Amino acid sequence: MRNHGVVTAIAAAGGALTMLAVTPAQAAEYSSPLKVRGVQYDAPGRDSNRCSGGNTHKEYLAIKNYSSSRTVNLKGWVVKDAAGNRFEFRANHYLQPGDHVKLRGGNGRDSDADNVVYRDNCNFMWNNDKDTIYLVKSSGSRADVHRYTKSADDRDGNGYITYHG
Repeated sequence: MRNHGVVTAIAAAGGALTMLAVTPAQAAEYSSPLKVRGVQYDAPGRDSNRCSGGNTHKEYLAIKNYSSSRTVNLKGWVVKDAAGNRFEFRANHYLQPGDHVKLRGGNGRDSDADNVVYRDNCNFMWNNDKDTIYLVKSSGSRADVHRYTKSADDRDGNGYITYHG
């Protein structure tokens, strides 16, 4: 099991999920139409980072363009985690308004039409229990922060227990 990162304050109270969000000190730097939509951080099956026959490709991060009018090119954008693992979009990949892309582990063919980019790395990037994901613009400023923990409320590891900072 991969283990590092920062824990998001999440509490279950009276059967209802309560998320405690912290307002970032520099909220202005988060003025981006791109946000983390979700993360499949615990790839289905037994973790195996073999390039052939492994399940790294089942781990992914979904990034969505929430703009109603602006297309964004991901070239130069960086995705990283709390431990410093990072991926940089080195090729043009355009996200139309309302569109999303899945950044998958493993090897594969990137496709604008299929909304997928592969990290071309068979190592897992996200922890199975908790992590913090940073989405950074090509300019270097932060676009989004996505924190997750695996808890009783997220046993399948689909990562939709979140807040955006």
